[in-house]
Amino acid sequence: MSASENARPRVGLFVTCLVDLFRPSVGFATLSLLEKAGCEVVVPETQTCCGQPTFNSGDFKDSRDIAANVIETFEGFDYVVAPSGSCAAMLREHYPELFENDPAMAMRAQHLAKRTYELTSFLVDIMGVKSTGAAFDGTVTYHDSCSGLRELEVKTQPRKLLAAVDGTSMKEMPGAEICCGFGGTFCVKYPEISDKMVTQKAAEIVESGADYLLAGDLGCLLNMGGKLKRLGARTEVRHVAEVLAGMTDQPSIGEGER
Repeated sequence: MSASENARPRVGLFVTCLVDLFRPSVGFATLSLLEKAGCEVVVPETQTCCGQPTFNSGDFKDSRDIAANVIETFEGFDYVVAPSGSCAAMLREHYPELFENDPAMAMRAQHLAKRTYELTSFLVDIMGVKSTGAAFDGTVTYHDSCSGLRELEVKTQPRKLLAAVDGTSMKEMPGAEICCGFGGTFCVKYPEISDKMVTQKAAEIVESGADYLLAGDLGCLLNMGGKLKRLGARTEVRHVAEVLAGMTDQPSIGEGER
């Protein structure tokens, strides 16, 4: 039985740092989509970063401290939803690892992990949403972010929802599943490799002929949007939540990049 057949699920919205600081419209779009799907949504004020930057840098002590706060903050909800496969994967896949030597915290981390979802996966797989009722005129191509695809198996869900958006058609690019080069701290540690990867990705985006690039992770979108802007490409960049919610009046992501 899907959650949509039960009483309204109480959802804790994990906003993510990048959404909060760079693209709040993604958070509002996510809130709108969840409420329209029949959820009671709460945005806890005590939430912080998921701890992925420290985790990827090998700072496991600070990562555990951050994770403990997140676990406590979101323990009272039926589900935790994030408009980011990267952050959702941190909660689902890596929090239990952080506390493998602490049985009590490991149990709490595993409980949180089982209730945490990336946005489009939650809408399709848990709430049974087939259409968000949105309309968007244009051709789109979709980038599968690494964490969402490889850790959470998010692939068909955003495409199913986009297929139901009135006026939208999909133009798949051959490298949709290839990393854009962002990789959190990877782009800082290995800037030359990262730039090579995003340059190739930008070329494939342009070659697809799509008017818009969509994805479910803002880090990837900032990386690709900035590169497209610097190359002078006309491709507009949006988070998938913005299109699904019909909230597309913001400038293209990466518009401010130089």
